[in-house]
Amino acid sequence: MSNIDNVVNFIKKTPKSELHLHIEGSLEPELMFKLSKRNKIEIPFKSVEEIKSAYNFSNLDSFLKIYYEGSNVLITEEDFFDLTWEYILRCKKDNIVHTEIFFDPQSHTTRGIDFNVVISGIYKALTKANSEFGITSKIIMCFLRHLDEELCFDVLKYAINHKDKIIGVGLDSSEKGNPPKKFKRLFEEAIKEGFLTVAHAGEEGPPEYIWDSLNLLKVKRIDHGVQCLKDEKLVEKLKEKNIPLTVCPLSNIKLCVFDKLENHNLKKMLDKGLRVMVNSDDPAYFGGYLNTNLIETSKALNLNLEEVKILIRNSFKSSFLDENSKNNWLNKI
Repeated sequence: MSNIDNVVNFIKKTPKSELHLHIEGSLEPELMFKLSKRNKIEIPFKSVEEIKSAYNFSNLDSFLKIYYEGSNVLITEEDFFDLTWEYILRCKKDNIVHTEIFFDPQSHTTRGIDFNVVISGIYKALTKANSEFGITSKIIMCFLRHLDEELCFDVLKYAINHKDKIIGVGLDSSEKGNPPKKFKRLFEEAIKEGFLTVAHAGEEGPPEYIWDSLNLLKVKRIDHGVQCLKDEKLVEKLKEKNIPLTVCPLSNIKLCVFDKLENHNLKKMLDKGLRVMVNSDDPAYFGGYLNTNLIETSKALNLNLEEVKILIRNSFKSSFLDENSKNNWLNKI
């Protein structure tokens, strides 16, 4: 059996954790079409095939346009349950035993959807996942960075009523022109309320956005972070503090951050001793769930079995699981 066969086999069989997954980004064309019919919502596509062919992006903004259009079909608690449950079935298939998912309430509340409807549907599916499959999970609420900070304070108030369900807050959407410092007060308030913080930084934005996320937003993890290699001091800081970087390789290719997977810098980040791991980001749009990301990246970058084990271990180490649970899974890898 060749090295790559061993690696693929290992990826499929081993328990895994996923830390960078937007639940709205797991909306498959089939479900989008089904929900548009169920809720009588007009979408600019006449078939599942039309939706699939529209999943073709040149950058983050062109992706976000269709991402928000897709979110329009999500109306009821049942819709959010179905969306999350479909992702959970993928977790079971990919042997993901723990997942920490993002959701974007402002994509829904601005359409008049009640915050409680969104969180209840997601939470019920995750509770069922735990009781039926033993899959554990955490929920992180993201603020849309292209909106004003003031508007985000309203959403934070909603989240405070659901501290039993929401463990942390994050920052996503259009990175360019929306620096982390724009949300300094918001994140200070979230930390006061006991939420953990994470932020998308250094995907398309410069290394300065990673610095600001660490220094101003006090984040526990950087989502993406692939631009960090442009700043040697930053690399040293990330390494010294063991800051997790939740890298999403297929997403980076689809959004033209790198021209092809063979040119992705994940291996370089790994070689520098950074705490990187692989995630799927918005898998319905970017061509693959976690196993596909791991397998395709391993092939393209010629990763060996030990390197793949490090990526998977890093994901568990960087999760918001308690230490006992982390050690339990780390011992099984």
